[in-house]
Amino acid sequence: MNILSLEAVKKSFGAGPVLEEISFGLEHNERAGIIGRNGSGKTTLLRIISGNETPDSGRVVMATGKLIASVPQNPVFEGNQTVLDAVFQSDNEKLHTLRDYLSACKKLETHHEENPELLEQISNLEHILDIHGGWDLEANAKSILARLGLSDYNKRVDLLSGGQRKRLALARGLIIKPDLLILDEPTNHIDVETIVWLENYLSKFSGALLLVTHDRYFLDRVANRIFEIDKGRIKRYDGNYTKYLEKKEEEELLQQQDAVKHEGMVRRELAWLRQGAKARSTKQKAHVERATKLISESKVEKNKSIELGAPVTRLGNKILEIECISKSFSEKALFKNFSYKLKDRDRIGIVGSNGSGKTTLLEILSGRISPDSGTIVSGETVVIGYYDQESRALEEGMRIIDYIRESADNIKTSDGQIVSATKMLERFLFAPAQHFTPISRLSGGERRRLYLLHLLMQAPNVLLLDEPTNDFDIATLSALENYLESFPGCLIVASHDRYFLDRTVDHLFRIEANGEIRSYVGTFSELLTRSEEKNEQKNERSTEQKNVQKNSQKCEQNSDLMNDQKNEQKKAQNITQTTSPAVRKLSFKERQELDFLEKKIQTDELRKAEIETLLQTPSDDFTAISNLTRELQSLDEVLEKNLNRWAELAE
Repeated sequence: MNILSLEAVKKSFGAGPVLEEISFGLEHNERAGIIGRNGSGKTTLLRIISGNETPDSGRVVMATGKLIASVPQNPVFEGNQTVLDAVFQSDNEKLHTLRDYLSACKKLETHHEENPELLEQISNLEHILDIHGGWDLEANAKSILARLGLSDYNKRVDLLSGGQRKRLALARGLIIKPDLLILDEPTNHIDVETIVWLENYLSKFSGALLLVTHDRYFLDRVANRIFEIDKGRIKRYDGNYTKYLEKKEEEELLQQQDAVKHEGMVRRELAWLRQGAKARSTKQKAHVERATKLISESKVEKNKSIELGAPVTRLGNKILEIECISKSFSEKALFKNFSYKLKDRDRIGIVGSNGSGKTTLLEILSGRISPDSGTIVSGETVVIGYYDQESRALEEGMRIIDYIRESADNIKTSDGQIVSATKMLERFLFAPAQHFTPISRLSGGERRRLYLLHLLMQAPNVLLLDEPTNDFDIATLSALENYLESFPGCLIVASHDRYFLDRTVDHLFRIEANGEIRSYVGTFSELLTRSEEKNEQKNERSTEQKNVQKNSQKCEQNSDLMNDQKNEQKKAQNITQTTSPAVRKLSFKERQELDFLEKKIQTDELRKAEIETLLQTPSDDFTAISNLTRELQSLDEVLEKNLNRWAELAE
């Protein structure tokens, strides 16, 4: 049964339609990724489904009683809101109660003297959460907030960074466990560790998922359906992104075969017409009409693709020599004493968590800011092209053509052609009718594409790219990756996009929490694999040590308990022997039961220690946690019963 259905949805903006006759259904366990070029209507479609946009015609049907959560590409919050207020901003009554409870607990932590009213409020809220089953929601909320680095509930939203606001929006969507979760570019502005966590979380998510993303690894690992929007229409492909690519390749092969057949028929009909058919009979007239129609039929129109080709200034032997540079902000050392000599055709990726200093390092290399100490010496032939996150070189009031002509009127491309600024704009998919349009009227993806063209036309030989994958569609990213593969200069890129890094770099600088910049040779995926293996080994050693220690303590406690009880037994026997000559001995069956209980108690104590260790280990698998908790409760009951029976027999 569909949780969501779209029926003939249409939407137009300005000159023409964006979405035409969009119809599809989404079942409760489907995870669908929506792909398409910039401007194809992906975000518009998500806004219509979430109720933030109204279609011109058609309708969106949601199954009765189902909960929707939507995380937009650029979330907006009220500036005076706290993290707690923002993340629990919902019509859900449980969330309101939980927000009040967590807020009251936070206040209690800051009060040094006893506050009876606050204690009574907390008690009442606990009672409400007990009645309505709100504690599972609290465990989920705290786990998600902590994992997303949002443990300061009282911090104001306007003091958060862009990445923190994106994580806050994600938390707000995930906490309520919706029946349908809508995500628009969820990986923008968040670090790799958070992206990997989100992948794992969504793989266990029980509801339906609809997302737009350019992160191909994320799409491949999360989605089990692909919806492609092309020319206002939507087409469905079963499977993940890899399966989609395989099916698209099959489609293109069939289209090529059809095109060859079409060309063959056209050649035969042309030959027949050239023979000079006099069209005297009805049959001949019909043949002429068929031939004319066949020739006039347009072939399958292919999507235009961006053509990246630009000049590159010759690079000398001396490029960039970085000597012992350090940089701090607000007494926090981002990096210190970093040195490196850039070599010809270096392909370097800069990675690290949000706020680690990746952008700052690029700003220093570009000359926009200065290091606190150390020097950077640039070679005479070096031309740096810096593609920053904010596209700061764009001037909103300028026309597109004037902005590009700032770089050059004509350029000589890598294949030796002389190409004008207008032709370069067309190669970057800006139609001639757009050339005199102000930059302020362009979409986010179009602005980034224009900014990239402006940069490349300056013929840089050292490219610095800061999060270049944000706001680009997959087709543009593929074109950029292909261009960078043959780029004859040096490349330094900071990105969270694992696929893009794997395609473009073979050397990594990772900025550590202590300010050290460590160098790794290889792809980003290889680095992540090595890091995961080290963490697993570390966790295994730590868990093993804890288990050994706890098991040892439990065994010692168990042994002490049994020794104490045996001593008590001996005392009781001595007393009995002095007061009563008749002492009942254990039967054979009872002795067997006593031996069994001693072994059973020891086994259960070890299992109890193991469960307690597992429950102390951070995990997002709430089903497993719930099962372990129930097992622990049952085990405690069995242990208490068996210890009492053992003591009874031992006496």
